[in-house]
Amino acid sequence: MTYVFNTVEEIEKSLRCIAAILKKKGRDILSNYSITPPQFDALLLLNESGNMTIGELSNKMYLACSTITDLIDRMEKNNLVKRVKDEKDRRLVRIQLLENGQRVIEAALAKRQEYLREVLKNFSDQEIVQLEKLLAKLQQEMKE
Repeated sequence: MTYVFNTVEEIEKSLRCIAAILKKKGRDILSNYSITPPQFDALLLLNESGNMTIGELSNKMYLACSTITDLIDRMEKNNLVKRVKDEKDRRLVRIQLLENGQRVIEAALAKRQEYLREVLKNFSDQEIVQLEKLLAKLQQEMKE
């Protein structure tokens, strides 16, 4: 049992280290696109979930509505998103991802994937497939 406990400690430590490295590399990549990490996170959420209200985006990002409003203001000035009236309820304003925002997401994700391919170059195809399966299983278990 002690062995498993120590292994779990090492896994947690490795995941924490990997997360920190990815965060730093992600910030380095984003510096080429004049966009902040929170703006990129918002763009990703809009891309994955579709148009959202400020409140919905605030909840998903765990940030105050006032913070999200400022974030959206800056993103709107850079033509990444725009505010649009909800078609079903005109009182609601939704944030819509624009083509320029989509291009930033695609370019930044391509650079991140390029970085990961470089990191994985010394892994065999079998190791990469196994890693993907294990990470997907871990992610699923953590969601539940």
